[in-house]
Amino acid sequence: MIPATLRVDKFFERLASRLGAQTNAGIEFLGGITLISWRSFRALFRRPWESRSLIAQVEAIGIQSLPIVILTAAFTGMVMALQYASGMTRFGAQMYTGKLVAISLTRELGPVLTSLLVGGRVGAGIAAELGSMAVTEQIDAIRALGADPVKKLVLPRVMAAVMIMPFLSVITDIIGLIGGMVVAKMGFDIPMGYFINSALEVTSFSDFFSGVLKTIFFGFIIAIVGCYKGFNTRGGTEGVGKATTESVVIISIGILVCDYILTEIFMRIGMG
Repeated sequence: MIPATLRVDKFFERLASRLGAQTNAGIEFLGGITLISWRSFRALFRRPWESRSLIAQVEAIGIQSLPIVILTAAFTGMVMALQYASGMTRFGAQMYTGKLVAISLTRELGPVLTSLLVGGRVGAGIAAELGSMAVTEQIDAIRALGADPVKKLVLPRVMAAVMIMPFLSVITDIIGLIGGMVVAKMGFDIPMGYFINSALEVTSFSDFFSGVLKTIFFGFIIAIVGCYKGFNTRGGTEGVGKATTESVVIISIGILVCDYILTEIFMRIGMG
């Protein structure tokens, strides 16, 4: 029979060991992200530029993400209009639906939902693609040929994500407003013209700009985390699957944490 005090001691020993391992892994991850970000920034100013790779990544990240972004935006705007109008009908204030939908979309839901969706799709794809190259030693082969794998593989993906995410966010705002306008007209007989005018009346440029500006940071998180996890994949196909899953989780958490920090900053400077 193991004494109770010994069992407690072993429990806290295992807990401390696990916490120490997680802390070390977190510090290693932050250091690795910082290093690959700095190497990507330096590669930005070195020729030749990977223009073909950049165009291919813009298509993969932006164009191929359009269907899911449009579909999600439309139904998000429709659900928001339905919920707001239903709740405010009790108070005879359903005419404010357009204002609420516009503010919610432009400030938060548009950029965050778009980034989470694209992050899940693109982050997993980047991690899987680069992870497969890592376990098959293709990245080592690039280094052996004297080329910089960060410049050839990471930089085009980071630039494409940073460039395309604001456009996807704008599309989300527009499609979401259209979806909300249709539901407001069909379900609650709110004139479409009034819906749009009230939405534009209450939405300032700072509301719109702050939401779009956030997606630049979100795009960077999506690409750099996916690339880092892909580059550091080990263990064959099982390692690729693990890196893919971890990249999606980290990207989602990173976007939500970054959203809070940016919202706090924008509110303090009068943009939120």
